[in-house]
Amino acid sequence: MSGNDPARPASGPLSGLRVVDLTQFILGPVATQILGDYGADVIKIENPAGDLNRKIGPARYPDMAAMFLGMNRSKRSVVLNLKRREALDALNRMIDDADVFVHSMRPQTAERLGVGYATVAARNPRIVYACAPGYRQDGPFRDRPAYDDVIQGESGIAGITELAFGEPRYLPIVIADKFCGHILASSIGMALVHRERTGEGQEVQVPMLETMMSFNLIEHLWTGAFDEPMGELGYDRALTPFRRPFATKDGHICLMATSDAQSRDLFAACGRPDLGEDPRYATLAERSKRFPELYQLVGEEMAKRTTAEWQVRLDAANVPNGVARKLRDMPTDPYLVETGFFHHYAHPQAGPMITPSIPVQFSKTPAQIQSPPPTLGEHTHAVLAAMGYTDQDIERMSR
Repeated sequence: MSGNDPARPASGPLSGLRVVDLTQFILGPVATQILGDYGADVIKIENPAGDLNRKIGPARYPDMAAMFLGMNRSKRSVVLNLKRREALDALNRMIDDADVFVHSMRPQTAERLGVGYATVAARNPRIVYACAPGYRQDGPFRDRPAYDDVIQGESGIAGITELAFGEPRYLPIVIADKFCGHILASSIGMALVHRERTGEGQEVQVPMLETMMSFNLIEHLWTGAFDEPMGELGYDRALTPFRRPFATKDGHICLMATSDAQSRDLFAACGRPDLGEDPRYATLAERSKRFPELYQLVGEEMAKRTTAEWQVRLDAANVPNGVARKLRDMPTDPYLVETGFFHHYAHPQAGPMITPSIPVQFSKTPAQIQSPPPTLGEHTHAVLAAMGYTDQDIERMSR
């Protein structure tokens, strides 16, 4: 296996692995940031203009905008103009020595560039080759481009929101790109386990549409889980317009009681222990038939006290609950401050920064943020010079 950058000792379960990253936008960079945080040496290949996310959002330093900062830490940036033959040759030499190659092109584009799976695997049979096209490559949509908004619509998310709110909407997060990025990273990890057992590399494809549909239909396939007509698809509890944070006297609180015991405790905390004995609400089977009216009943009680008062009462009753946090309050939230969720660091060029810490904990191989997001081409000379290229070669390939 290839080593990490000797200038920065790495830790994590993927330490010692090298990833050649030819991704941009969101999905691919999310996946490769995960691999980098977990110890892999991720070499991010960028064209001379850089990843488009370098331009999106506020910035204090050129080509280091907020969108880029959120998904490109723990990587090294190398600029290669792949329109130049010698730059493409350098990319192939990196792939020869890599454990993983990830790109965000449509497979047909990768083939035209000369880095399709068959070509790469012929050079490096042990490599895990990964991409996330919009659609399965054995179907009629294999050549179509796709972005998050398109996949939110085609996978049913916009239709689900229409059932809940009366009009189709996108979720106000790039859910398809981020979720598929996590699936891509975990799938690469699974392929690496197979390689360690057998010595075989392989191609990993995560089609966005099918991946998001599988995610959405875990609960929303609903009556469609039975191979006969049984009504409309869609999990009715999730779709009721009354399922939302409950308004209190001074804010909003989120809570959920599932089991019969939890529901009795919730009713008691609300001062309505009689509901726990009511046949309409006493059992999960009966409550599940009456979600709208149940949410209305609880909502009426929540409006009678402050959020803090409800937290005391619900905690005492052991009912799962939490405050509906606002984005602006999260950096100073007492729990997040105490647990060190936000990592403060000084970027050498862009100044003081904050990034979320790594949420997953490994008892034997702790992950860490390996390095701050790189400036455009920051590591071009170091990486290419280590491969034997001269200053003149490097200048020619990177412009």
